[in-house]
Amino acid sequence: MTSIIKKSNIAGKITAPPSKSMSHRAIMCAALAGGKSVIKNVSMSQDISATLGAMRMLGAAAEVDGTTITVTGIGGAPDKSACGEVFCCESGSTLRFIIPLFSLTGSAVKFTGQGRLMQRPQGVYEQIFQNRGLSFVQNYESIVIDGALTAGEYVVDGSVSSQFISGLFFALPLLDGDSTVKITPPFESRSYVNLTMQAMRDFGVSLTWKDNYTICIKGKQKYTSCDYTVEGDYSQAAFFEVLNAVTHSVKIDGLRKDSLQGDMAVMDIVKRCTQADGSLKATKIDLADCPDLGPILIVLGLFCEGETVITNAQRLRVKESDRIETMQAEIDKIGGIMHSDSGDIFVKKSVLRGADDLDGHNDHRIVMAMAVAALAAGIEVTLHGADAVKKSYPDFWRDIQMLGAEVSFIEAE
Repeated sequence: MTSIIKKSNIAGKITAPPSKSMSHRAIMCAALAGGKSVIKNVSMSQDISATLGAMRMLGAAAEVDGTTITVTGIGGAPDKSACGEVFCCESGSTLRFIIPLFSLTGSAVKFTGQGRLMQRPQGVYEQIFQNRGLSFVQNYESIVIDGALTAGEYVVDGSVSSQFISGLFFALPLLDGDSTVKITPPFESRSYVNLTMQAMRDFGVSLTWKDNYTICIKGKQKYTSCDYTVEGDYSQAAFFEVLNAVTHSVKIDGLRKDSLQGDMAVMDIVKRCTQADGSLKATKIDLADCPDLGPILIVLGLFCEGETVITNAQRLRVKESDRIETMQAEIDKIGGIMHSDSGDIFVKKSVLRGADDLDGHNDHRIVMAMAVAALAAGIEVTLHGADAVKKSYPDFWRDIQMLGAEVSFIEAE
């Protein structure tokens, strides 16, 4: 689908969409619990649908009614009946969260996906499985595991992705013995680990920090069902926060001020950039704990006087697209000034121009970032691949139109 975005008068109030991160976690915990859980305020994006499908393969039952999901869990570890082929769509969270769980079947399980999913690095799990004499085989089409993880000590590289740590967290409490997870620094995206621990606590499972890099996990724990309401998503609200930073005309509701989401950092970043007269100045931004903010913070830099420096951005290269390369390509088309050096990105205030050949690169965050860039600059653009937002935020275009954005669509033939 192609979107044509025209110069628009943006103003109004928006409610932040449900947190995708917390939706993944709540669905998984509910699926492992005994009894019935009601999860409210869920957006059925492609990523969340992938996690829900995987939990059904584990044996959980789930009924979707609008934004509410009722889950009847399996009440413990999965058995061999859960083996087979699991389709993860393009969701890195789904894939990395469920691999340890499905290993507990002790049988061969095949994971498939689409887009760049099977190209994304899984070396952390590969090493863990090999160290325990288990099979882990990855190619461009699938990952096949065979053999059950056991209780004990796990050492995890903290610089790759916190999703590997969270994946172990979901599975290890179900084992008979106790376990520890030791994280080798640098420990990036620590906030996402805290989100996992928070969700698990809500469903009756506790994990304990021994020190800043070691978590102790008691075995023989049971997830308990509960009613759960998903909080608003700071990673998606960030697009509107940046739009407001430039236009001063958007209000965002539905966000917890005490949230543990790492992407809440966008609030402080925008505050640091905003001067007393409402103009924007450049600042230095560290993405170590909030990599998903990368594309929209590049856009923010285009409107800030001076040079915005974004560090620890190397993980942007292994997302749905190489987000540094793809943002560079699209920013160039509208006259933006940006360059990168390994994991550092440099952006200067730019005079932007319209373009009729923007490409979303099948990446939801690139699409949303470029839409905000166009609306904030008051330029007209044609953006191909606009339906990529279905991956995480299917209502993005509806919500942006509610703020006055003039957007029309051409469906692909």
